[in-house]
Amino acid sequence: MNKVIVLDRDGVINVDLMTYVTKPKDFKFIEGSIEAISLLQNSGFTIAIATNQACIEKKIIDDHQLKAVHDFMNLKLADYGSKIDCIAYCPHDPDSKCACRKPEVGLLVEIEKKLGVSLEGSFFVGDKETDIMAAKNYNCVPLLVKTGYGMQTLSSNNCPPANQCFENLYAASKFITSTINN
Repeated sequence: MNKVIVLDRDGVINVDLMTYVTKPKDFKFIEGSIEAISLLQNSGFTIAIATNQACIEKKIIDDHQLKAVHDFMNLKLADYGSKIDCIAYCPHDPDSKCACRKPEVGLLVEIEKKLGVSLEGSFFVGDKETDIMAAKNYNCVPLLVKTGYGMQTLSSNNCPPANQCFENLYAASKFITSTINN
């Protein structure tokens, strides 16, 4: 089994503001997400994030400001003995037609290079159809959470089967950790 878990950020780990998280003070963890990440890491998983952040190309924030948000997230996770091992983000606007913006797989390629592992067969937890499509396009196992845009994604053509849909990241992490004991 692959021991790398790929997570989307907004709507999975933190509350999706439906705009952009531009400052650390705006980053709010979804209930149970800190505990979920801790559970996964304590079970031996490496945690990676693949997130679309068009706010950079739109010049709403820059790379340094995004790093401050991610540093804040990791600081809070450290209070619980956890961390994100790898963060890959797409800075491009959807109109750019880049190779990294989900549902494209460039972020997954980047994570593989940074971590020196294959992501084939890894769980990829997301709330948007683009997350699910990226997972499928890269032979990852897509898991949908109903937080963020997850409820809307339930009705999409790319929605995973019901046994791969969960209330939140904590419920998904319980499922993931149960697979290592079977």
